[in-house]
Amino acid sequence: MTIDRRTLLAGSAGLIAATALGGRFAGPAAAQAAMPTYKPEEGATLRVLRWAPFVPSEEAAWLANTQKFTDATGVQVRIDKESWEDVRPKAAVAANVGSGPDMVMSWFDDPQQYPDKLVDLTELGTAIGAANGGWYPGLEGYAKRDGKFIALPVCAIGNAIVYRDSHMKAAGFQEFPKDTAGFLELCKALQAKGTPAGFPHGKAVGDGNNYAHWLLWSHGGKMVDESGAVVINSPETLAAVKYAQELYKTFIPGTESWQDVNNNRAFLAGQVSLTANGVSVYYAAKKDPAMKEIMDDMRSVNLPIGPVGESVELHQTSTLSVFAHTKYPEAAKAYLAFMYQPENMNAWIEGASAYCCQPLKGLENNPVWTSNPIHAAYAKASSTLRPNGYAGPLGAASAGTMADYVLVDMFAEAVTGQSSPEDAIANAERRANRYYRV
Repeated sequence: MTIDRRTLLAGSAGLIAATALGGRFAGPAAAQAAMPTYKPEEGATLRVLRWAPFVPSEEAAWLANTQKFTDATGVQVRIDKESWEDVRPKAAVAANVGSGPDMVMSWFDDPQQYPDKLVDLTELGTAIGAANGGWYPGLEGYAKRDGKFIALPVCAIGNAIVYRDSHMKAAGFQEFPKDTAGFLELCKALQAKGTPAGFPHGKAVGDGNNYAHWLLWSHGGKMVDESGAVVINSPETLAAVKYAQELYKTFIPGTESWQDVNNNRAFLAGQVSLTANGVSVYYAAKKDPAMKEIMDDMRSVNLPIGPVGESVELHQTSTLSVFAHTKYPEAAKAYLAFMYQPENMNAWIEGASAYCCQPLKGLENNPVWTSNPIHAAYAKASSTLRPNGYAGPLGAASAGTMADYVLVDMFAEAVTGQSSPEDAIANAERRANRYYRV
């Protein structure tokens, strides 16, 4: 179906999507709802800053949708890519100096660091949610400030254990352990067999934060309480740090400097048999015939449950913001409205091959989640994620604490022997109190 300029600007996104999908995606995604109308400014162009892809087909699907928008409106859209670690500082500079990209696809609660530098997207965010079964609460929380949308949720990038099945069985385990105690025993056994595990203790935006938050939460620790008071210095945190020390003893050397690319590379090179990652590591193996043995042997599973007694995982999240300095806010909103049409969003999710989990409940029946058993561990990332600011409110303090890698550094200091567990926790407490001033 051709989507022309008049159709787009009339704001009939829900009707277009329901017709184009022909019932393929059943459920609320096909709901029709009045969408706001945005008419791009004369001569408008847009520049979007986004993170570099780990799954090339994800980027290809995003670019294809962008080209469709340009064809329908005449608005040229330039997509700039930066490494995961560089998006955050570049976006912050653009926000504070008032120039640069018009929009940014950023991480976690980064928009909470400069909400007054962003365009209010409440009208659009509310309408998109109403037309598509609602936003997942965890993702929505990252995008809202004082009840208003300062960004739109893009996705949760699911994080799960990936491991070599044959290596696990050779280490004496027929099934993957479901709890942290059994998980530690598996890692010890893998090390003894010369097929160790490895998790990042470096400043990795995604994998490092995912691992550190799981360590803390699985043992019942938390950075702050419901009021935002720093409570990291607790017996639960100490238990988490001591557990991390024992796990670290089983790791391949060098994980204290790992960033987001390192665990992928180590797993695909056969240096580690177990790590946590997005599904991208599977597709990296799939595209290389030399890695067929690794691909066929690869399995995925959700992270083990700790003493807290429930699954508690961070999952990396991304949002799309429009900077207040843009000359073309109407064009930016029209672009967002187009990209979030169910037809286009579903095409992007499929292109991402289970790497990106949908932000809207009405899109959860996308067939990508049942197309391959390796996807199953990633299918519920958007519905199960716990925000990094738990148990307090998201805002400038939670965003600053994460951007400063307070939690990641706490574990790294302790496992490497730079500090005692007690001192590492005290350092984290002191640093977090700089951001949380209750």
